[in-house]
Amino acid sequence: MSESTPTPKPKPVPHPIPRPRPVAAAIAKPAQAIDEAAAARAAAWGRVDGEGNVWLRSDEGERVVGQYAAGGSEEDALSLYVRRFLDLQAQISLLESRVEGISPDEATASLSSIEAQLVEPAVVGDVESLRSRAAALKATISARAQVISAEREEARAAALAERTTLIERAEEIANTAPNKIHWRNSREELAQIFEQWKAAQRSGPRIDRTTEEALWQRYSKARSQFDKARRHHFGVLESERSEVMARKNALIERAEAMAESTDWGSTAAAYRALMDEWRQAGHAARKDDDKLWERFRGAQQRFFDARATHFAERDEEFSGNLAAKLELIKEAEAVLPVKDIEAARAALRDIEDKWDQIGMVPRADIGRTEGRLREIEEAVRDAEAEKWRRTDPAKQQRSSGMAEQLQQLISELDGQIEAAEAAGDQKALNELTSARQAREAWLAQVQKDL
Repeated sequence: MSESTPTPKPKPVPHPIPRPRPVAAAIAKPAQAIDEAAAARAAAWGRVDGEGNVWLRSDEGERVVGQYAAGGSEEDALSLYVRRFLDLQAQISLLESRVEGISPDEATASLSSIEAQLVEPAVVGDVESLRSRAAALKATISARAQVISAEREEARAAALAERTTLIERAEEIANTAPNKIHWRNSREELAQIFEQWKAAQRSGPRIDRTTEEALWQRYSKARSQFDKARRHHFGVLESERSEVMARKNALIERAEAMAESTDWGSTAAAYRALMDEWRQAGHAARKDDDKLWERFRGAQQRFFDARATHFAERDEEFSGNLAAKLELIKEAEAVLPVKDIEAARAALRDIEDKWDQIGMVPRADIGRTEGRLREIEEAVRDAEAEKWRRTDPAKQQRSSGMAEQLQQLISELDGQIEAAEAAGDQKALNELTSARQAREAWLAQVQKDL
């Protein structure tokens, strides 16, 4: 024993309790090296008497923990029980190092095993220090168990809130008005909610079975409500689409019945009316609608292609007429500007007679031929009207009488203006002067028309 190791104060020696002697193999040195300093500190808590008994000292006294075989030294006797102490101490140290990394249940099980060994351990060493450390471990495990329990409770509350949110979203989808819901997206979202629920069940914190089943019933009810509404919606939609297809098939039959018509004007108008009905007929499924439209458009196209061919052939016949009418347009433009109305009118009559004998021009050229001739005729009529306006005897007589009346009014106003000036009535003078100026302007216009 080292001189530096403190020796516990001896206590009264109780009568030793006989114990079985350990076999020789039990006191053999372990293969693994031990901490000599720790072994020396532990050995200070024991002694060996002359009868081969190994004693353990403690604050409560001494007790026999074993005996050693004859022929061995005291050091050999103590070393067995010191190694047992050191092994027990190592178990406590190991648990102290692992207590924060293992579950409280596992730590409690390990500590219970150690505590059982500390009841009356057959060891030599500071047993009370081990018991103190075990008690501290027990308090640590208890505190950690409370923290973990609180964390688990918090996690369960969070899991419950998360799963409740999922169910509430499913119910919100199920309660959406049919005219506002996007069926495909909502169906996919409900499937995602189901997958999230299963993932939470597999890897998330557990919630109590009653609450879990109640939430699941809510989800199941929401999903059933959604599926029922979806089936109803698409059932109604399918019925409406069938009606749309019936209406469009009827329109197609009418369109096909007119496809061979040569009554170009009225048939084209009838097709325009059919197109209006088609737009108002509604929509079937996209695939069906496309097929129906191809049939309807095909019937129209046959008619309009035939009409285009007809007018193209006719326009070709009218090409010669166009050249002749363009020449007449040049002759008609020669009367402008109109200087001799009688000569212009006579030239136009001759041109119009030739125009009617030529016949029709291509449709695309009607505007620049018929329209231009109408403009020239209008210019001649305007010239005639202007001449009549200037030479109308009745109008001249009316204008002459009006001029005389205005001149008389102006003379009267002059007398009234002189009287106002003499009286110094500025207000009356201003009003009379304005009235005279208005009559003078009116007289000037009348004289211009004479």
